[in-house]
Amino acid sequence: MDFFYGQETLTSIQWILRAIMSFLFLLIATKMMGARSISQLRLIDFTIALILGNIIAHPLSDEKLGMKGSLITTTVLIILYIIFVFLSLKWNTFRKWFEPSPYPLIKNGEIVYANLAKARITIDHLLSELRKGKIEDVEMVALAQWEPDGTISFFLSPQLQALTPEDMQLIKKPFSFQSIIIKEGNIDFQELHHTGKDTLWLENKISILNVKISDILLATLDNSDNMKIYLYD
Repeated sequence: MDFFYGQETLTSIQWILRAIMSFLFLLIATKMMGARSISQLRLIDFTIALILGNIIAHPLSDEKLGMKGSLITTTVLIILYIIFVFLSLKWNTFRKWFEPSPYPLIKNGEIVYANLAKARITIDHLLSELRKGKIEDVEMVALAQWEPDGTISFFLSPQLQALTPEDMQLIKKPFSFQSIIIKEGNIDFQELHHTGKDTLWLENKISILNVKISDILLATLDNSDNMKIYLYD
């Protein structure tokens, strides 16, 4: 455990051990903070990411610094992060400060210039986002909202939206989810159980098709018990 403490020099093995410990610690930290910190980089998430990155980086680049202080500081910050997220879920005023409500950048084909300044973006940036969304003209947009995570949500005018089966009064088949029950020659017993089937049913189904489970790359089952099989080439 000498690598854990500050020293004049570290061997290659000790540097490797520091890197491994930091990596595993950050994985556990990210797991504790939840998927939100990955999928939605908002104000508090961005702040914590910057701080944690700097704290962990120092003992990984300076052998004279021990890891104890960095790990303790990181743990405290993670606890504070979890508390802040919990407060934002329970306390509306607190949540609005960290996650303000979205506001319009375009409304009924008209750009709301005051809100562009509020979002700190230029017209060029807005037009760039329109092009990314394959929207040729501002007038095509019924509403464009600036979201708390820094993205823009676009809603086209109703007359420009594609027709849906409901508009055409068509009756579509119910949604059917494809469950993966075999992957790369291995049965997913948990997924098979979720479909309400057992191993005996699957083996009978496979025997009818005259294939071996080991030859199956992928097998899916829908809500109507229709099974699709993809074999190895």
